[in-house]
Amino acid sequence: MTAQPFDRAANPPRRPVLVLSALTCAALTLAATSCARGEDEAAGSAQSSGDPSAQAQVLDDAAGSEETCTVGQYGGEEFDLADTTVGFSQSEAESNPFRITETASIEAEAEERGVELLTANAQSDFAQQISDVQGLISQGAELLVIAPLNSDGWEPVLAEAQREQIPIITIDRQINGDPCRDYVTFIGSDFVEQGRRAADQMIEALGGEGKVAILLGTAGNNVTTERTQGFTERIAAEAPGIEIVFEQTGEFTREGGQSVTEQLIQSEPDIDGIYAENDEMGIGAVTALRGAGREPGEVAIVTVDGTREAVQNIVDGWIHAVIESNPRFGPLAFDAAQAFGSGQEVAVELVIADREYDESNAESELSNAY
Repeated sequence: MTAQPFDRAANPPRRPVLVLSALTCAALTLAATSCARGEDEAAGSAQSSGDPSAQAQVLDDAAGSEETCTVGQYGGEEFDLADTTVGFSQSEAESNPFRITETASIEAEAEERGVELLTANAQSDFAQQISDVQGLISQGAELLVIAPLNSDGWEPVLAEAQREQIPIITIDRQINGDPCRDYVTFIGSDFVEQGRRAADQMIEALGGEGKVAILLGTAGNNVTTERTQGFTERIAAEAPGIEIVFEQTGEFTREGGQSVTEQLIQSEPDIDGIYAENDEMGIGAVTALRGAGREPGEVAIVTVDGTREAVQNIVDGWIHAVIESNPRFGPLAFDAAQAFGSGQEVAVELVIADREYDESNAESELSNAY
């Protein structure tokens, strides 16, 4: 990578996102959504278009960890992002609205900044993703943005990136490694907090009493682990009258959610609530319940993501609440890369603010969903 001085006049920072302490509305009250909602209203009709930057204003409120990283600490040299080839590795097939929006956000931001972008999609095959990233390096990627399928198993890529002094930014899911050595920063939601907020919605829906099932995400990544942790700990602490009677993975897919719920209905016909760790599994659960002749609202369903179809299911009465997981990482990822390349300190963890949808706002805020 060619080191070039960073010209702040020619490359002004577009958003003040690289905060190093919890000073913003999102950092102070991540569980609350009033700050994000107020900004979203100002965005107006842009959200309804599916514009990948429609929620960019939420990224202004990213809370940064106190631990930071600089290009010098990472072992590299300063660079100008405008002259850097960026490789983006998507982990999953873009049939999932989250992945569609995530990729569109990265591509739109690269185009807006005039950055050359190389892309690859592993189609939910982890071995393929490792090969993809190695291929991006061989094609000349000088900086990597990775949406990992799994958190473990990245040692070959991390070792190669270290040898080549290629910075890595991870989004949505973490890579298990050492920050500022194996990767620069992780950008994502607070998944434990998402689980807590989902538990709060379930407690409200059931009045603190009932039997609940968890549709787990894919094993082996921190999203599943942390969304489960937040949910189960909050239920245990705040609602001892709620019993978690069933846990099974639906692999974050609609088909998996439907299949697991069909099994659930047979084994636990009197189930009161379902916590689906993403919207796709939750929508699959709705399909299974419809097929079993259940009525809207008979089983309280709480999901995580914020897709338009899931929010519409709140309007239709099938889903009780949706905790958003914001997929529009492009602006924050490229702001982080630009600051890092210019020698600034970048927080090794950046947290995006997430909305929350329930019957009180689902219809009015449907256009904010993706």
